[in-house]
Amino acid sequence: MFNDIGPLELVTLVVLAVLVFGPDKLPKLIQDVTRTIRKIREFSESAKQDIRSELGPEFKDFEFEDLNPKTFIRKQLDNDELGLKEIRNGFDLKKEMAEVTDAVHGRDSESSAGSSGGRVDMTKKPDDDGKDDRPVFDADAT
Repeated sequence: MFNDIGPLELVTLVVLAVLVFGPDKLPKLIQDVTRTIRKIREFSESAKQDIRSELGPEFKDFEFEDLNPKTFIRKQLDNDELGLKEIRNGFDLKKEMAEVTDAVHGRDSESSAGSSGGRVDMTKKPDDDGKDDRPVFDADAT
């Protein structure tokens, strides 16, 4: 529950609680808070039991943690009734991306050698006479 609170932060919270509530009221406040947390837990457990009983016997293995999408997907991948591991292992993302990159670079080099297809080549060097055929860049237009 307090995984992200360090020891210095915990000491700061205790000192702040003593200063705000005082040493006389602090034990009573801690008891009230723990009693409230206990009641909330009991309420949630009874609600879970009510839902399980209403769903019927076919949902006896139902876990509320499965409602979390990450947990549900992880459980389904471990189940592997659909052959998802085989599909995942057969798909090499690095190889596919390398092929796509090669294809894109191949098309770019071909298009710059031939017609530009309506595109303006911004890497084009100026002519020998010093004139540049590139259009003027308009910063306001972009």
